[in-house]
Amino acid sequence: MTSPITTPASAPSRPPVHPSGTSPEPPPAAGSARRVRRRARRRELGACGALMTPFFILLVTVFLIPVGTALWLSFFGSDQPGLGFGPERTVFVGLRSYTAVLTDPTFLGGLGTVVLYCLICTPLMVTGALALALLLDSGVVRLRSWAQLGLFLPHAVPGIIAAVIWLYLYTPGLSPVIDLLAGADITVDFLGVHTVLPSIVNIALWSNLGYNTVVFYAALQAVPREVIEASVVDGAGPVRTALQVKAPLVRSSIVMVAMFTLIFALQLFTEPMLLSQATPMISSRFSPSMYIYDAAFTRNNYGLAAAASVVLLVCTIALSYGVTRWSNRVGAPEEDTR
Repeated sequence: MTSPITTPASAPSRPPVHPSGTSPEPPPAAGSARRVRRRARRRELGACGALMTPFFILLVTVFLIPVGTALWLSFFGSDQPGLGFGPERTVFVGLRSYTAVLTDPTFLGGLGTVVLYCLICTPLMVTGALALALLLDSGVVRLRSWAQLGLFLPHAVPGIIAAVIWLYLYTPGLSPVIDLLAGADITVDFLGVHTVLPSIVNIALWSNLGYNTVVFYAALQAVPREVIEASVVDGAGPVRTALQVKAPLVRSSIVMVAMFTLIFALQLFTEPMLLSQATPMISSRFSPSMYIYDAAFTRNNYGLAAAASVVLLVCTIALSYGVTRWSNRVGAPEEDTR
């Protein structure tokens, strides 16, 4: 009598065979996968930190430290006890410097002058640069590279040199422009009470119009050609294509140029400071920046200068924020009310 054949209990079972004929690889452990993800995350954070470190260094050294120093100085002032015969000492004055700035007619007048300057310069700068960029992009202008170079060259001239050049052209007895106009019985006083501000605007336009034109032209080059070709097929002429197709597509660049022009206008200093040497129409406190310079280096009142700087910074931030919010609201798609 024979006994049945049994499989030994100790015999190892064979792993399942993959359809391809090979055994499948075991999946990685969960802990190993988490370690891989952590290492990848650390590498990403390290790369971001390396790229952002120069920005934060510049932000701290160029902006945060000067702003903090100005805030600290604005709350302190100089005091001389003993009817002005004692030693000068620095004392805490609180908001006294801010009150003096905000109630000073010369500072408020300079702020009004800068607002008027912005109202004249910003529209001319934006519309002029956009019009030139649209002309360059239309293909009407020949030798566009040379035209861009010619428009950009005035921006390469330092601001103080540009102001000196225009001061020469504005000064009677020296300017060939004034002599040429006088030969045609035209008398123009570029430094008069009603013409000095447009003369300063002219310097700003000459210096920065070409730079902003290049910015707009670069934005127009990124516009898809298919959109322009579709507008032409629909029967739009060159002017309509430029105003209703190209200009709306570079709205972000228009907002950027307008914002930068406003910020630079609030810092108006170089041009009126040099022109003040040739005309009494420009006082030493013609603009807020000139007021700050006069308070710090002429009157040695650093607390007042610091307070005026903080007020000007707040105005600049508020204006930039307002322009950004307005542009976002205008550019946002209208909600469907149906």
